[in-house]
Amino acid sequence: MQLGFTKCTTKHGVYVKGNHIAEILIICLYVDDLLITSGELKNIQAFKEEMQAEFEMSDLGELSYFLGMEFRRTNRGILMHQTKYATDVLKRFRMMNCNTVATPIEVGIGLSQGDADCAVDKTLYRQMIGSLRYVCNSRPDLAYGVGLVSRYMESPKQSHMSEVKRIFRYLKGTLGYGIMYPANRNRGCNESSLIAFSDADWCGDKTDRKSTTRYLFLFNNAPISWCSKKQDVVALSTCESEYIAASLNPVAHGRSKHIETRFHYIREQVSKGKVKVEHCKSENQLANLFTKPLKRDKFEKLRHNIGVENGS
Repeated sequence: MQLGFTKCTTKHGVYVKGNHIAEILIICLYVDDLLITSGELKNIQAFKEEMQAEFEMSDLGELSYFLGMEFRRTNRGILMHQTKYATDVLKRFRMMNCNTVATPIEVGIGLSQGDADCAVDKTLYRQMIGSLRYVCNSRPDLAYGVGLVSRYMESPKQSHMSEVKRIFRYLKGTLGYGIMYPANRNRGCNESSLIAFSDADWCGDKTDRKSTTRYLFLFNNAPISWCSKKQDVVALSTCESEYIAASLNPVAHGRSKHIETRFHYIREQVSKGKVKVEHCKSENQLANLFTKPLKRDKFEKLRHNIGVENGS
């Protein structure tokens, strides 16, 4: 703060200094580790010197590994992946030698809380889910499947465990995949694009008939935020479920029980010119990846279109 940085209001570990693209400096602080990025290398070097004058620090060089996340520069951009972590998880749960599958969730699968088959180890089930949820940080293609099996952690059955293991089998076959953040070929250009896809099914959960919200945010064609989550209320129509899914501020409106509140929020942002709402045809709806099982060809097409690529 003494160096003139402003603390981010939504991400408390992020600090920003400067306004112009060439001078901006962004710091990500996690305990005693710092990630530093800027449009100019000289800004990074100046910041390092200021910090080293105050603290005893080690310069680990260009980012390659951080909190289980791996980063690799390629000719096309920066690939963020978790190959090492995913490999360790597969070994931990003895799935390293499993047969692979092309999709994380089988088309036509019908899971419910009332499945009458045998119960499985609740602790093991939760450990497997927890490990998969962390992999989702670089694998949005896993979001729907992991979200689906997470609904049954209170009383998991054999059918639920079978789907968890299928996700592990899919993970084994796609270990080298991650998010590609494409290189900016027009250096110095200030124009950037932020596009969101939002949609929802209707009464998709067989137990409580709640719908699933799905959204995807792309910044310069690379995913930066995504969600596949069961809604908190029962929607009475597809229109209502999609209004709920389109609530663009889940922190402020997550506990709201009224569709009108969410609707007026969106309308207000549109009237201010902050959001432009457009109809999206089903074949172009990238958020479909987060709401239901898909056949292999469609799944792989959407996976590629959201920026998940094989970096191995």
